[in-house]
Amino acid sequence: MQQLEFFEIPSPCIGVCESGARGYCTGCFRSREERLHWHSVDDGTKRIIVNACNRRKRAFLAKQNSQKNPDTHFQQDDLF
Repeated sequence: MQQLEFFEIPSPCIGVCESGARGYCTGCFRSREERLHWHSVDDGTKRIIVNACNRRKRAFLAKQNSQKNPDTHFQQDDLF
């Protein structure tokens, strides 16, 4: 049974439109195929794409934060 949609699911595009190292857009985190077929897929598929974009963005930001703030827990300070 398919859920009724009352509102159109907007495109996650933010107008950056550059491919990153892994092939995903650096603005919306969609793949080339996801961007290409956005207007022809149903709302259920759009919802899946948006969820995937959110996961990709969280992973990207987590990786960036871990590179900016390296874990200093295992570094021993000078004792003298």
